[in-house]
Amino acid sequence: MKSIKVLLFTAITIALLALLSIFYPAEGITVGNITLRFPSLMKILVKEEPIDIEALLQQEEQGRQLLSMRDSVDYYRAYLDSSDLRFSLPNNDPTYFDDLFEQLEKAKGEGRTVRILHYGDSQIEMDRMTPQLRAYMQQTFGGGGPGLLCIRPVVGSQTITQYCSGSLSHQSSFILDEETHSANGNYGPMAHCWSLSGGANGGVNASKDGKVDDRCKQFSTITLLFNNRNGVMNATISSKEIDFREAQSYAESGVHTLRWTLPQSVSSIHYSLQGQGDIYGIMVDDGPGVAVDNIAMRGCSGQQFSLINADQLEAAYAEMDVALIILQFGGNSVPYLRPGKSLNSYCNSLTQQIKHLRKVCPTAKFLFVGPSDMSTTIDGEIRSYPSMPIIVDSLREWALRNDIAYWSIYDAMGGYNTMKAWVDNGLANTDYIHFSTKGVKIMGDRFVEAFHRMYAFYQLRRRIPSTQFDSIWNKQYHFDSILLMQDSLQRTLAQEQEKKVNND
Repeated sequence: MKSIKVLLFTAITIALLALLSIFYPAEGITVGNITLRFPSLMKILVKEEPIDIEALLQQEEQGRQLLSMRDSVDYYRAYLDSSDLRFSLPNNDPTYFDDLFEQLEKAKGEGRTVRILHYGDSQIEMDRMTPQLRAYMQQTFGGGGPGLLCIRPVVGSQTITQYCSGSLSHQSSFILDEETHSANGNYGPMAHCWSLSGGANGGVNASKDGKVDDRCKQFSTITLLFNNRNGVMNATISSKEIDFREAQSYAESGVHTLRWTLPQSVSSIHYSLQGQGDIYGIMVDDGPGVAVDNIAMRGCSGQQFSLINADQLEAAYAEMDVALIILQFGGNSVPYLRPGKSLNSYCNSLTQQIKHLRKVCPTAKFLFVGPSDMSTTIDGEIRSYPSMPIIVDSLREWALRNDIAYWSIYDAMGGYNTMKAWVDNGLANTDYIHFSTKGVKIMGDRFVEAFHRMYAFYQLRRRIPSTQFDSIWNKQYHFDSILLMQDSLQRTLAQEQEKKVNND
């Protein structure tokens, strides 16, 4: 009898809790400054299955294996239509990156160092995510070195170590705690400026970390980018490794470069500066080919470029030979963006930034890298920000409307509510925003994979006569359209049949 009473009590308690979960207000009950919430019946009864990260990552690994087995137009059509790693391309134009790839292929033979600028927020700080792209580009097209660096490091880097001292005052368009900001937007392409009034000394040393790509540890071409103000800018580059020391000077005002070509590659250089000028950065490269520059802007959402003086930025980009500008932003705005006015306002502000950048660098291609999934606490649970899918789709649509390619970290990591799984698997930090060292390498590899497949597709199309390719591509597109129409028609007929059965 006692066991029956216990069972009856348990059943009544469960029933009451179920009724409470049904009728309890979804928004909770506020008592003073506290809001009391109760889980819904659905959450109680339905167990949410954990996301299998390994299976998620293997999906695209299978696609990579397929690429080597079936190098075909059909494969690339499917890839560009449905892969989570794909680039979304303006007007679905598969040739969007063709001009870029052609430049990269010719750069080494022409003695050029073509630059790819990777701008981003704290997700790429300390040269994160960029190294995989740099290693791939330099392995494929030639070149080496870490690329464009601040003359005095703002944050550390996993790729190189730097030191600098002297009469340098720092200005930045986005660091809020700077004492002074440039009245005329004199910041340069890194959105930083170090004003030299007298002398300064510094150096760059390659990392000894075995995980750093060897191509990044060799320098043979050093370029100082500056805006000369008064008198003569004097600069000397030296290296003890090869007993090299060479001084150069420049007297003309305006944005210029001083360039040194060392007789052989080294892993350490020292510089000394003397004059009155604004130092925008130092390019540390290894011969002609490709340079991939990591330009991190902690706390930014991609809205600081219009603060940089257009004439000076145009002159700097021309000196740098920029072919591609990557903008990786949005994460800092996610917590504050809502569908409607705030999201539209953010997209409109990005449009102004793109107009500014296109004006000063009209020949460059543009790629926008959207934010990752991000989580917050909702009703006591770690969940994605509710607006994440809408934010990602809106940024993609904005980019394509403005003739910008788009790559989605959000999709590449698995989409909605996957950040928690990445944290649980040690691939992201417990702030549910930033990737861990292991996770950022995976994401960097996935970013490289997207470029690799586009380049392989470019190579494939060059081997096929254009008329033949167009025939295959358009035929496949027409076939896909027919299948979509048939599927839509079948769904419509099924819905009508269901309505008829219900009415009967």
